[in-house]
Amino acid sequence: MSFVVTIDGPAAAGKSTTARAVASRLGFLYVDTGALYRAAALKLRNRGVSLDDAAAIEACLADTRLDLSGSPEHATVWLDGSDVSGEIRTPEVSELSSRLAAMPQVRRRLQEIQRALRERGPLVAEGRDLGTVVFPDAEVKVFLDADLDTRARRRARELEGRGIAARLDEVRDELARRDERDRSRADSPLKPPPDASMIDGSRRDVEHVVEAVLAAVRAHPGYASTVRGAGSAGPATD
Repeated sequence: MSFVVTIDGPAAAGKSTTARAVASRLGFLYVDTGALYRAAALKLRNRGVSLDDAAAIEACLADTRLDLSGSPEHATVWLDGSDVSGEIRTPEVSELSSRLAAMPQVRRRLQEIQRALRERGPLVAEGRDLGTVVFPDAEVKVFLDADLDTRARRRARELEGRGIAARLDEVRDELARRDERDRSRADSPLKPPPDASMIDGSRRDVEHVVEAVLAAVRAHPGYASTVRGAGSAGPATD
């Protein structure tokens, strides 16, 4: 099995930035699981599928193809053969994907896709339940957290950088709602894996967080032998 690094944590904790940097430094595949959920949410929205219709959701996702390609710095998200990397980064799709992620049948389908990515070689994956459910045998597990105010400021800056108007109080409320859904859902709730390294990014800059994760990876006894020949891979398939 390929060497796996998981980085779990709440929304806007810095998981994506950290995971991209770690994957780039190591030459591992970068897996943004949140992007996969967003792409699934985008398809359901475009198809007009109601979130109250479990059968329709399951049928729609059964033949859905979700792929990832590109470098960690320029990752591309593919939905049924189309690049949706830009379309999935809106507050509307973000909110919809959070609600979708609470549904067991959706999580099962996305978990299948995520686990298949391990066949492509060593990877760094970031999400909510990777170290507890998707890759419980991952070699290195990290739980990255930050206080709500810090995360709200980060998300607001991110949205404004993409030209999306964002009021800090509204962003904070939306993150609080997502936290509650993620932590209280019955299936795969957000929680630290018992064997994870805990990192609080509230008052640590990105480089310090990245170095902490890299140190954990390089300290693992299986790192040296596993990563020989690791590099970027082609598009993922499910």
